[in-house]
Amino acid sequence: MSTFATEHAGGGIPLYMKVWYALLALTLLEVFLAYKGMSVGLMLSILMGLSVVKAALIVAYFMHLRFERFSLVLTLIPMTVLCICLFSVFFADSVRLYDLRWPR
Repeated sequence: MSTFATEHAGGGIPLYMKVWYALLALTLLEVFLAYKGMSVGLMLSILMGLSVVKAALIVAYFMHLRFERFSLVLTLIPMTVLCICLFSVFFADSVRLYDLRWPR
């Protein structure tokens, strides 16, 4: 067996299962928050934060960028900015449609 094969050994299946359970727990928390009665702004802020955490876990462990911090930052920061820009476009349109509704 070459030294190259042992040099890049990862955490293996137990590590991936722990990450998968963490993702499952975060998803269940998101579903729970959807049924919880709270203000929309607070709920959206919490859900966006949880989504960023889930994206970081997926990119770090399942896309194997855990040890490449610079690549992880280059992946998450632009996508977060893009999502915020897209939300600003959709929120403006949804407010316009909300105002066009028939009498409340």
